[in-house]
Amino acid sequence: MTAIKPPADCADKEDVRKELDRIDAALVTLFAERHTYVTRMAELKNDPHEAFVPERIEAIIKKVRKQADSLHLDEDQAELIWRTLISWNVNYEKGIIAARHKS
Repeated sequence: MTAIKPPADCADKEDVRKELDRIDAALVTLFAERHTYVTRMAELKNDPHEAFVPERIEAIIKKVRKQADSLHLDEDQAELIWRTLISWNVNYEKGIIAARHKS
């Protein structure tokens, strides 16, 4: 495993790119793990309408914005990313649930 190089220690663009690639690989791994739970959630739901729960979505967004702020990440950027992720997950869940009912 390659040691993490802090941004200030990156001597050139290639150093920065290597670190971004490392972070991207970790993010994809985390998204893949998250996806397994979204799939399981879809298996536990019986109606496609259950996939969209506005109160839950807003609670997630509130937590994400708070965490982003505490990490000095732009809250609007974090919210946009999560709303996109959640939207995709809701549609994915609806598709799984609907397909199960067609069988």
